[in-house]
Amino acid sequence: MEIAWARLRRNRAAMVAGALLVVLHVLAVFAEFVAPYPEATTVRNRLYLPPTKIHFRDESGRLTRPYVYAYKEVNRALHRYEPDPSQGRFPIRFFVEGAPYRLLGILPTNIHLYGVEAPAAIYPLGADLYGRDILSRIWYGGRRTLFVGVIGILISTGIGLVYGAASGYFGGKIDNVMMRIAEIIISIPQFYLLVALSAILPLGMSSTHRFFLVTVIIGFIGWAGLSRVIRGMVLSLRSQEFVEGARASGAGTWRIIRKHIIPNTLSYLIVSMTIQLPGFILAEASLSFIGLGIQEPLSSWGLMLSDGQNLAALSRYPWILAPGFFIAFSVLAWSFLGDGVRDAFDPRHVD
Repeated sequence: MEIAWARLRRNRAAMVAGALLVVLHVLAVFAEFVAPYPEATTVRNRLYLPPTKIHFRDESGRLTRPYVYAYKEVNRALHRYEPDPSQGRFPIRFFVEGAPYRLLGILPTNIHLYGVEAPAAIYPLGADLYGRDILSRIWYGGRRTLFVGVIGILISTGIGLVYGAASGYFGGKIDNVMMRIAEIIISIPQFYLLVALSAILPLGMSSTHRFFLVTVIIGFIGWAGLSRVIRGMVLSLRSQEFVEGARASGAGTWRIIRKHIIPNTLSYLIVSMTIQLPGFILAEASLSFIGLGIQEPLSSWGLMLSDGQNLAALSRYPWILAPGFFIAFSVLAWSFLGDGVRDAFDPRHVD
């Protein structure tokens, strides 16, 4: 493990990707603090408000405290806005009071990282069709999109590990039956299975319950392929001398699997999890994009990206595609990290 960690640290791309993923997850966890506005707050006079321009110089060109202007609507039909300097400058303030919330769901507070005084608003990535701050919703949505992937891969890995280990260790008829079940699941295209399972969820289900069940569904579909690999590893491990020694000393079946066999598969599991996790992020984004995943008023990156299906709105308000860049960034970062972890744990890899 120490050798693998030393190799990973020498891989700059993987380390940078890992650091950026940590930052992204931390921002998502503290979304209420980082976001200046709640995710469901709608403002009717800011529909499709363009990204707020932040000024660092005053009218004479001298550096000054960052500030913004309030915007006024100049075309209601097309949702056109322009800055209104006549209302004065509104400096960006940090650690400001705003909408109350519970930090980490525990500590009640109303302090937000940044904000501006009314009537101005700061929407760094613009507003959506309901006048909601896209960047604020990205942080809230990231909490679901990113952690659906993490929780989903943990569920998938847990099922695949136990199922594959049991199949490989017992062998014989039990192995045949268990592997045929896994092969049936593998034979079904994952996306269609995902859509079918999500489509049977009740329409009146609350957003919180739907989020939980979507997470379970995403975790359920990916275990079969992993179980086959674990089964092959266990078939090799069960005949090793340390397993025979444990069996001769009177250790029970599940103790042998838990204490001696599963620990010897952990290096592969770590690599597998980091490589497969981008697929789970894309699965949630795809489900939400077609309306079978996270539902309004909650947000996720896939759900937010579905606004781009309106080509007329997309051509006029291209900033609504911003969630797509976060999806692409997180998937690429996990891919770089996964490649680095794979190389670090590969004994045949030459630095």
